[in-house]
Parts: sequence; C-alpha cells; structure tokens
Amino acid sequence: MGRVIHTGQALVDETVEVGRLPRRGANEMAASYARAAGGAVNILLAAVRQGASTVHAGAHGRGSNGDLIREALEAEGVTLASAPVEELDTGICFVMVEPSAERTFVTTLGAERRLTVEMLAASEPVAGDLVCVTGYSLAVASTREPLLEWLATLASGVSVVLDPGDAFAGLDARLRETMRGLTSVWTGNQEESSALTGKTGMAAAAASVVRMLGDGEGPGRVAIVRDGPRGCAVAIGGEVTEVAGFPQRPVDTNGAGDAHTGVLVAGVAAGLGWVEAARRANAGAALKVTRRGPATAPTAAEIDEFLSRFSVL
Repeated sequence: MGRVIHTGQALVDETVEVGRLPRRGANEMAASYARAAGGAVNILLAAVRQGASTVHAGAHGRGSNGDLIREALEAEGVTLASAPVEELDTGICFVMVEPSAERTFVTTLGAERRLTVEMLAASEPVAGDLVCVTGYSLAVASTREPLLEWLATLASGVSVVLDPGDAFAGLDARLRETMRGLTSVWTGNQEESSALTGKTGMAAAAASVVRMLGDGEGPGRVAIVRDGPRGCAVAIGGEVTEVAGFPQRPVDTNGAGDAHTGVLVAGVAAGLGWVEAARRANAGAALKVTRRGPATAPTAAEIDEFLSRFSVL
C-alpha cells in the first residue's frame, strides 16, 4: 500500500458566512465565524480517513496557527516530515462563504513558504507512493524552487499528483510546461482544465490534458477533470471514462475539491483503479459539501454507506 505525501501549504482558515461579498469600501455583517486547519490539511485528512498512510512534507510554523495545524494532523495520525520553522508562524486563509456555498479567499504568507529541499526529502518517497503538489506552491519562488529541484530527483514508480488550483493558469508558460513534464496525474476542476486546454466539457478536457503530461499517453499518465455535482472524467491513455456525480444541496464548498483529491489518491494508494477511486471521490466530495468547515471529508465507512444507497436504485 503506497503512502500519500503532500508537499503543499497547510494553513489556518478563518471563515465567515456572508449574505453577499462586500462591494469595495463597504461592509457586510457575517452570520458566523470559524477557525480551523485547512489547505493541505484538507487533503491529508480526507486521505487518512480512508485508511491511507499519510505524510505532510511541507513547512509549518511555531505559534498559535502552526500549533493548530500540528494538532489537527497529529490527532488523526498524519506524519509530519519536518520540525516547525521556529521563528515564524503559519499563515492564514481568509474565507468568505456566500449563501450559494461559493467561497472567496484572501491568503497571507507565513512559515509554510519557508520550504527547503531537505524538508521535502525527509518524507522519503518510494515506488508506489503518491506525492501531491498544488499549483499554489509554484506561484511563489520560496516554495517553487525547492519543490521543482526535489521533484526532479524522485525515483521511478513515485507518482506526482498535480492539483493545479486557480494559480496554475497564471504561471509562466515555460514553468507550466516544466511542471507538466514532472506530473504523472492531473486532478483539476473544469475551469482549471479548460484554461490549460481550451476544451469545454470534462471528457474533452481530460483527453487533452493527459496528452500534455510527462510522456503523454504513456504508462502511468492520468488526467481527472471534475465538475462539481456532474462528477468527473478520467483519462488514461487514449480512453476516457465519465464518472457520474451525486448532486447534493450544498452548505459549504470550501474544501470540496480537496476532499475529492484526498479520497481519490487514498483509493489508488490502497490498490483501487482510477475509475473506482474516482467514484468514491465523487461520493466523498458530495458528502463534504453538506458539512461546514474545510477539513470535513467523510470516513471510508461513511462513503460506503452513502454508495450503498445508490447500488440498490
């Protein structure tokens, strides 16, 4: 069974529910406020709740924010590869959630950006492990440079899983090409995938993305394009499979894509095929959007129970 290793930023989410986003210079009253570990924590907890062995290889700080991150990860058995950055605390992501469940972010930079090759290498990936990368790591030099240097040294059999995020489309074209060459698996939403390929529709975008990864349609190259309640498309080589979603009435979409990715990679680490893992990931994301808070992905037992309702329909 492979491990899930995440290299991205673990942050503290400061979340408010608002009736609408404030116009410039104006004020809106929040209906609620919450503070919780988020960012890479979302994916790691989603994966560990499926039974995966997980490691956080990113940087984390010393202070109230860093303490919250460590407590959240250690409470569920996630290994931290490195010691805290002593002189700086972890950053914050300010999240505004609208009645539609759509979310808007403003993020600060903190200790999570003090990444080094040594920190990453402490995770010691081996064949069968899945190394998760976020496009937000590539947007800032202090995380981009050590990450790219380290990724180029990974042994054969280690899968690099890229979740591009909104940041990827705005990167320099040469940087995007370099990262695609290092990527085994793309897992992005429809908007992110269409921005890369110019293709609309999950299946068309996934088929186009997979040809841009590493050796193109060679062994081990996979592209997953998700589109919320519609589900996702899985492209492996020249074959594309659309996997139906499970529409729900959402209350909070913050962390839904992360839940999908965490359940997906945990399933593959446990030996599932990509299509079956994607079906479970669709179910995991569907359950997550019915829950408030970023790191509220379901357990494997909850996904099993949820899917059992559909198997008898």
